Amino acid sequence: MKPVIIAVAGGSASGKTTVVNEILSKLDLKSVAIIKHDDYYKDQKDMSIEARYKVNYDHPLSLDNDLLVSHIETLLKGENILKPTYDFEAYTRSAVTECVEPKKVIILEGILILTDERIRKLSDIKLFVELDDDTRFIRRLQRDIKERGRSVESVIDQYLNTVKPMHHKYVKPTKRHADVIIPNDYNHDVAVDIIVSKIKMILGDKS
Repeated sequence: MKPVIIAVAGGSASGKTTVVNEILSKLDLKSVAIIKHDDYYKDQKDMSIEARYKVNYDHPLSLDNDLLVSHIETLLKGENILKPTYDFEAYTRSAVTECVEPKKVIILEGILILTDERIRKLSDIKLFVELDDDTRFIRRLQRDIKERGRSVESVIDQYLNTVKPMHHKYVKPTKRHADVIIPNDYNHDVAVDIIVSKIKMILGDKS
């Protein structure tokens, strides 16, 4: 059975993972693979750490979409992939890879996941999670300090210089490609229920 591919986009710290978890809890499926677009940032180990700091990580060209598309196509053929992982403290790809097996549902998650036409065409359902800029910035500040070893100053500088302008230039416009836009500043049970029903319908059609 061909897997169902779900692409979940939205601004940085908009709550994409939370929405995905809500969908999964209602699907009651054990056979799900989640692939984070962040793990496909390009390998930069040949660059100095100073040069890595200057890379615009919110631009589509910072991501290795050729590899991701190749991996999605491999999973659709029923074959395993060795997915890269990213080291956010070292600003480069980690030496560690993860084996991902083909599952009934494969979720692709990332702020720029809908910018690539090839990925959109491979996706059965395309979602965009939306949240106001101030709330997203606060969440990102807390996350990057706690989970990614960043300083307050570096997070603010990155947000003002790249994250915010790139969001409005590249991320936000991809809403037009989404099948469903989910506002994450209040309860979104109805949207999640609609998505779950659609997934179940597709799985039924493909079983």
